[in-house]
Amino acid sequence: MKKYKFDKYDKKYPYLFEKEKYKLKNLLASSKIEHIGSTAIPSLGGKGIIDILISVPKKELKKVKNKLINKGYIFKESGGDSERLFFEKDYGIFRKRRIHIQLTFNNSNIWKKSIKFRNVLVKDKKLREEYSLIKETAVKLGKERKEYRDFKKEFIENVLR
Repeated sequence: MKKYKFDKYDKKYPYLFEKEKYKLKNLLASSKIEHIGSTAIPSLGGKGIIDILISVPKKELKKVKNKLINKGYIFKESGGDSERLFFEKDYGIFRKRRIHIQLTFNNSNIWKKSIKFRNVLVKDKKLREEYSLIKETAVKLGKERKEYRDFKKEFIENVLR
């Protein structure tokens, strides 16, 4: 799977999210599960990764981390920060579908910012179009995850203000 590519939005993304959410809800009954990232925003386009944000009580983070690992989600030490743990899972052999999970605690800043950013872009077509161009350029320029994220950072921070 090519790491950095830009695909047009696909109407199957909400279905793929719901399918994964169903599996996660059976595993993590007391969690909040939200679809975030490009695939959660109609017409945006992006890397085609289904990004999922999960919120649990802070005291349950370690237990939930272990449950996700036991179900085949790969924990990435370098993908998280002080408020979240990062996991990924691939499905398929020839045509891969990637899932990214960000696990955080209830009412964390990551939770609030991620939901706010998604909701603003869903409602604002002009911002969505601007972000789409930024993402498309970031894919062309970003050879590493940090470069890709850094290219988008200023736009994201401005939207969150």
